[in-house]
Amino acid sequence: MAVRLGELLLREKRITPAQLQEALGHQRANGGRLGSSLVKLGFLGDHDISQILSRQYGVPAIAADHFEVDPAVIRLIPPETAVKYQILPISRSGTTLTLAMIDPTNVFAMDDIKFMTGLHVEAVVASETAVREAIERYYSKSSTTNAALANELVSKALEDLGPSSDEIEVLADAQEIDSATLERESGEAPIIRLVNALLLSAIQRGASDIHLEPYEKEVRIRFRIDGVLQPVMSPPLKYRDPITSRIKIMARLDIAEKRLPQDGRIKARFNENGRMREIDFRVSCLPTLFGEKIVMRLLDPEGLRLDMTRLGFEAKALERFTAAIHRPWGMVLVTGPTGSGKTNTLYSSLAQLNQPSVNIMTAEDPVEFNLLGVNQVQVREQIGLTFANVLRSFLRQDPNIILVGEVRDSDTASIAVKAALTGHLVLSTLHTNDAPSTINRLVNMGVEPFLVASSISLIAAQRLVRRICEQCKEPHPLTVPELIEIGYAPDVAPTVVPQRGRGCSRCGGTGYRGRVGVFEVMEISDRLRQMVMTNASVIELKQCAIDEGMDTLRQAGLRQVAAGLTTVEEIARETI
Repeated sequence: MAVRLGELLLREKRITPAQLQEALGHQRANGGRLGSSLVKLGFLGDHDISQILSRQYGVPAIAADHFEVDPAVIRLIPPETAVKYQILPISRSGTTLTLAMIDPTNVFAMDDIKFMTGLHVEAVVASETAVREAIERYYSKSSTTNAALANELVSKALEDLGPSSDEIEVLADAQEIDSATLERESGEAPIIRLVNALLLSAIQRGASDIHLEPYEKEVRIRFRIDGVLQPVMSPPLKYRDPITSRIKIMARLDIAEKRLPQDGRIKARFNENGRMREIDFRVSCLPTLFGEKIVMRLLDPEGLRLDMTRLGFEAKALERFTAAIHRPWGMVLVTGPTGSGKTNTLYSSLAQLNQPSVNIMTAEDPVEFNLLGVNQVQVREQIGLTFANVLRSFLRQDPNIILVGEVRDSDTASIAVKAALTGHLVLSTLHTNDAPSTINRLVNMGVEPFLVASSISLIAAQRLVRRICEQCKEPHPLTVPELIEIGYAPDVAPTVVPQRGRGCSRCGGTGYRGRVGVFEVMEISDRLRQMVMTNASVIELKQCAIDEGMDTLRQAGLRQVAAGLTTVEEIARETI
């Protein structure tokens, strides 16, 4: 476009060839468009550029810097969108919105505005300098007003959230935020303080996830603490978009894209008792009926327990699990629903196995924590880097131990099984209800029963249950018939005195603080292998495993109740 504009100006003898060359050199050195460079060098005025652009594009021209725009029209387009596309809403007539644009041929900008506003868009052309100045003038006013309004929200929210937002710092990575973004952030400082306070409060309360959910008449923010979602605050609906935009800026997401899901990451540093700590937030944005729902998963490297004795394994189960992961080959599977701690268990296993003498490779989606000495690969299915393709490549990388984040399909299952049969130790996860049903799940994926029987060494099903707060723990006796009904043996029930948390300031009145694992460990014996090859049912496999000493999830959970670690209600909620 720059050359065409230059040729047009030369043809009309508005500038000389020497002036054009000087302007092109200025453009290369300073960026921007040719028209802006000509104005800055004093060769032409803004009005001259607008008239030339009008003839070039065949659309009307407007002097955006002399046009007074209704604030209601300005509010139709967010500041980040105006800056991204360098556009300014000028007027609205019925269902038609008139935009001042530097480039009226930018169909992507016009399509986005149509989708965002639901209005028909007509373009007029204006010079780059005039549009930039107008955007700064109008949106700085809007930002000042928004900041004043947001201060009311922040004052109340900070009281609810507790900690000071000044104690957290968002770390920039190699991708820098441009100056326009920094200007917008400075104008929306109260929203920045609110979001920072939200992140810090989640860290200090020990939350694993932050949920920001827009509804028709309100926005709800909840923390997942010890596996249970708890409401935190409900800011007014008018703050939905500023909060969403701030989080997306922090996560390096496209703030103008509101139609498609996006994933990003925030790295933050905060002060904990005089010691600086870093923590990651995995951000997921999902378009819903009334706006974008955002979920942020907190990934705290210091919260990762790599000591298997602290996960909740009982002595016998831990002994079996440890023996299985120290075998030179075979497959060890950890099963359970999302959020049951499978990744923590697998990382703890790798921490035990990580030695300079072995080559450990992992395929994960996503890579949650970086482990020193482990070769970790991020799966990217959108470009064809699937679990199956990564596994095929692993087998040419001379691995000793392979971790597959999840067995999702028949290809991944087949390659993982074959790797386990050819001298590799394979660790992976599956989404099944208990250990015995994992066998049938693999067979249903298309893996031959004799391959399943030959490759699997051990299956561990797990759940996370809330731990009773030690500060407010008190006895909560149940009758012997009630204890027998939930699963205790008649001779054991009279000796059990369940505990519960009364609720205190330390646990936020819930009676729980922290979580503990409950494990069902099924070692694949020769008898079980034979049953797998003869297509035995899940019930038959489970009974055989129990006969050989396996404790079910319910039995393991009841022992945690007897030990005073958790409550009967928690075990009833998580186990069958």
